[in-house]
Amino acid sequence: MDWLKRMNHALEYIETHLSEEIDYDQVAGTACCSAYHFQRMFSFITNVSLSEYIRRRRLTLAAFELQSGGVKVIDIALKYGYESPEAFSRAFKKMHGVMPKAARDNGVSLKAYPRLSFHISIRGDVEMNYRMEGKPAFEMFGVSTVIHADGENPFIEIPAFWQKCIFDGTVKRIRAAAGLGEHGQLHAVLYNKQGEQLSYMIGYFLPQSGLPEGFEKLQIPPQSYAIFSTGINPSGQNDIHGLWRRIWGEWFPSSHYEAANGPEFEMTYDRGNNMYEMEVWIPVVKL
Repeated sequence: MDWLKRMNHALEYIETHLSEEIDYDQVAGTACCSAYHFQRMFSFITNVSLSEYIRRRRLTLAAFELQSGGVKVIDIALKYGYESPEAFSRAFKKMHGVMPKAARDNGVSLKAYPRLSFHISIRGDVEMNYRMEGKPAFEMFGVSTVIHADGENPFIEIPAFWQKCIFDGTVKRIRAAAGLGEHGQLHAVLYNKQGEQLSYMIGYFLPQSGLPEGFEKLQIPPQSYAIFSTGINPSGQNDIHGLWRRIWGEWFPSSHYEAANGPEFEMTYDRGNNMYEMEVWIPVVKL
């Protein structure tokens, strides 16, 4: 219940500051967590990034005010943080499908994005397999790309990156450089989150011989991790996407931990007989 109150207090803070510059650290502080943790949790629970939610709410209120008449477009644009009427008009049309001046026309159709609120939802009694482990520093190598971290984008862009690396032979080269067999399982690292983007590496632990030619190296600091497992399942039946959603939507809200701003991992293991297990490692700190 405390978590529920904190999250709704954060939404109340956002709602009362929509016509001002919103400090994400202040929003997260209202929820008693870090800005990094709040933004990740918000995105996974709502399927929309915090910045996109704020943008939609501002444009919803802007439409209401324009419909009431007697207010200039430039004044609304400045009120809701746009540097120019042109930038405001582009954003307004992207959401509502019409230019701001048309919002005053009789019968025009506009979109309203309602204010969110968090409530308790009973999701069943499906268990989550997890453990806490401290890991010393280690190094990874592989290839990386930049993905968009908001909403459903990771679940689209990450599989596409894997497919590209499989088809162009990159996965095969990483396996060879790591000394794995033809079907050796690789791992992945999510790191360097900057705003709504983060880096995603496909790779493996750095061999003792050093960095293989043509690959990147990533230094991982010592860290305590919450480690979650999909369980052991046949090939293709490990629901890693569902596990991510449950971690942020169920485990973090009920735990006494928050995510630390560090590399996160998707680890894949061959358990034999065409059975596989996937783990998500998230660096955490105790509240």
